[in-house]
Amino acid sequence: MDKEDARYQKLEQLHERRKQVVRLYRKGQGVMAIVGLTGLSYPAVRLAVDLYEEGGYAALKPTPRGRAAGDGRTLTAEQEDAIRRMICDKRPEQLKMEFALWNRAAVMQLIEREIGIKLSIRGVGNYLRRWGFTPQKPIKKAYEQRPEAVQAWLDEQYPEIEKRAKAEGAEIHWGDETALVNTDVRGRSYAPAGKTPVTYTVGGTRQKLSMIATVANQGKTRWMIIDEAFNADKLIEFLEALIKDAGKKVFLILDNLRVHHSKPVKAWVAERQDKIELFYLPSYSPELNPEERLNADLKQTIGSKVPARTKAKLKMAATNHMTQLEHSPERVKSFFQDPRVKYAA
Repeated sequence: MDKEDARYQKLEQLHERRKQVVRLYRKGQGVMAIVGLTGLSYPAVRLAVDLYEEGGYAALKPTPRGRAAGDGRTLTAEQEDAIRRMICDKRPEQLKMEFALWNRAAVMQLIEREIGIKLSIRGVGNYLRRWGFTPQKPIKKAYEQRPEAVQAWLDEQYPEIEKRAKAEGAEIHWGDETALVNTDVRGRSYAPAGKTPVTYTVGGTRQKLSMIATVANQGKTRWMIIDEAFNADKLIEFLEALIKDAGKKVFLILDNLRVHHSKPVKAWVAERQDKIELFYLPSYSPELNPEERLNADLKQTIGSKVPARTKAKLKMAATNHMTQLEHSPERVKSFFQDPRVKYAA
């Protein structure tokens, strides 16, 4: 009779078999008798009995098989920590490397340069997975952005705006403009492996619109689609509608587009200080504006559908989507859950 090989049993199964051995042993069965009754090998039965006699039932639980975590790694724990910190704290170019992003090849070169150990691409990938690193689409930031200005906005300026809004019963809105074109196809399309899907643009019939919109963390959105150049007059037209609709004072936060600082806009706002005030984000910091998520949501929706061949149809598609958003406060609130703008939620 072939004996069961305990090495190939699952740990849970092995645990139960050991307990079975001990039950028979406690009933007075000898080791060889238990071997015959259970079909286990003599060493497996002997081990179970010895474990029980030394530590009771608790000692029967098998320990995990295989190498302990960290065994066989080329890098020491200190070396791994140093490489992790470099990746998190610096971009490749800051370390004088010819890479724009931290891909496996860049990390491989970094390890070889800093530690003198050459790993394979696959080995580097294994380390990155163990560290909890995943390939992600990077956030785009302008070189001109001043980190100290961003930190001052997060730590001082915005909290003060929020405090004032609460004291004055004002409503904080975040505004931005965006362009809508009918040739912007977005998203992914399934296709057989190796056969790239094709999308067809509406050549010769490119249509373009502009939209200005605001979002508030209560789930509100206000918007206006513009079928011509966006200028100070259009902005003032939108601001008039915004304060009329709000029914209370509006604190509007904008980026530093030139029209936002234009003399006509500043003069118009100065005459209505009891109804509206404008505030400005740090320069080159669109990632701090929750309204950018609305723009992305709109473009993703329009870009995933059959391209509109006329301006009227493009406007209709944008209007339909914005109307749905206007009646979906939870979806608008979700724009504030992005980690980069959660400070405004």
